[in-house]
Amino acid sequence: MSEIVVGILGFVCIIAIVITLFQSKTLPSIAFIVFPFILALVLVAGGYYSIGNVGSLIKSGFNSTAPTAALFVFSVLFFGIMTDAGMFDVIIGKLMKLVGNSVIGVTVMSTVIALIGHLDGGGASTFCIVIPAMLPVYKKMHMRPTTLLRVSVLAMGVLNLMPWSGPTARAATVLGIEASDLWSTLLPIQAFGVILCLAHAVLAGWQEQRRGAGLNGKLAKLEGDVVLDDAAQAEHNDLARPKLFLFNVILTIGVIALLIWDEFPSYVPFMLGVAAAILVNYGLDSKMHKKIINLHAGPALMMCSTLMGAAVLMGVLVKSVTVGDVEVASVVTCMSNLIKMVLPAFLGRHLPIVIGILSVPLALAFDTDSYFYGMLPVMIGIGEGFGIAALPIAVAMVVCRNCATFISPMVPATLLGVGLADVDIKDHIKCSFMYVWGFSILCMIVAIIFGIMPL
Repeated sequence: MSEIVVGILGFVCIIAIVITLFQSKTLPSIAFIVFPFILALVLVAGGYYSIGNVGSLIKSGFNSTAPTAALFVFSVLFFGIMTDAGMFDVIIGKLMKLVGNSVIGVTVMSTVIALIGHLDGGGASTFCIVIPAMLPVYKKMHMRPTTLLRVSVLAMGVLNLMPWSGPTARAATVLGIEASDLWSTLLPIQAFGVILCLAHAVLAGWQEQRRGAGLNGKLAKLEGDVVLDDAAQAEHNDLARPKLFLFNVILTIGVIALLIWDEFPSYVPFMLGVAAAILVNYGLDSKMHKKIINLHAGPALMMCSTLMGAAVLMGVLVKSVTVGDVEVASVVTCMSNLIKMVLPAFLGRHLPIVIGILSVPLALAFDTDSYFYGMLPVMIGIGEGFGIAALPIAVAMVVCRNCATFISPMVPATLLGVGLADVDIKDHIKCSFMYVWGFSILCMIVAIIFGIMPL
C-alpha cells in the first residue's frame, strides 16, 4: 500500500470521526476507538502494517496519554471535593458581588483569568483554574458553558505564543533558533491578540445578554434561580466545611503553584491535593472518603474513557514504528506529504497565507507534535522551491494554529476542558470554530501589516 493511499485513508478516518461526533451518533471515546482501529485493520490488510505493529502503535499512544489520564481523574476529584466543601460557594459570592449583574463583566473576567492562568503555557492547568472557578457563575447567570470555553481557548491560544510554550518551542527547534528570538518576532501579533480576545469577551458577553442571560434577564424569569434540589441541597450542606475555607483556598493555591513550578508530573499536585483535602475536610473516616469519591466517579470515568479512546487515535494516526532499520512513515506523515503533493504551484508562491488560512481546519486533524515536527519541515521545503524564507512559514503555522489548539480533539487538554465544563466536544467545536478561524485570520492580517509575513 502506497503512502498516498495511507494519507487519503487518514483524512477519511478524521472526517468520519468529526461527522459522527457532530451528528451525536456515539460518544467521543467510542468514535476514537472504532474508526482508528478500522483504519489499522485496513492498513494491515494492505500490507502497510502488521498486527504486531498495530499493537505497538496503540501501546505508544497509551504511553503518551497515561499521564494526562491521571491528571483528569485527580483534577476532577480535587475540584469536586473543593465544591463539596463549599470553597467555590464563597468565591462565587465574591465574584457575583464584583460583577453584579454584568454579563459582559463575567466574560471579560473569564478571559483575564485565562490569560493569567496560561502564563505557564500549560493548557490542562489553565482549564483546571478557569473552568471550576467560573462555571458556577455562568450557571447562576444563565450563561452557556460553551461561551466560557470559547473565551478561554482564545485567550489561551494568544498566551500560547510565549517562548516556553510548546508550539513556539517546537517551531523554534525546527528553525534552529532560540525560542525567545522567535517570540520577539511574534510579540506584535501577540499584543494584538490580547486586545482582540478581550474585545471578543465583550462581544461574547453582549451575545449572552441578548439571549437573556443575567441575574434579572429573560432566562432568569423563565427558568428561575439556579438552585439544587432539596435532597441535593441537604447533601451539599452536609458536606460543606465553611470553617475550613481558608485552608481549602491555601491548598488550591498550593496545588496550582506546584503545577506552575513544573518540577513534578502534572498529576502529582492533584494527587497530593486530593489526599490532603479529603483527610482534612472529612477526617479519618473511610466510609465518608468512599462516599466523596463515588460522588465524582462518574465524571472522572467518562473523561478518562475519552482519553483512553484518544490514545488509540493518537497511536494509530500519529505514532510510527520501525521495521528492521527502516522507520515506517506514520499516517499523519503520509497526510502531510499528501498535502504537499496536491498543493497547486500557483498557491506555493503565497504559501504562508495558504498555511495561515488552512491552519485552523488542519488543527482538527493534527496533534501539536506532528503538526510542527511533521508538517512544518515539509512546508519549509516547499517554500524553498518558491524562494520563500522559513521564518514566515513558521510564523503562519505558529500564530494561526495556536488559535485552534484547544478546540482540537487531538489535544488531550481539550478533552479535559470540555469534561470539566460538562460540554460535548462537538458543541465546543461548533460554538468556537468559526470564531477561532476568524481570530486566526485577523492575526495573520496583522502579521502581514507588520511585515512579518509576506503578502
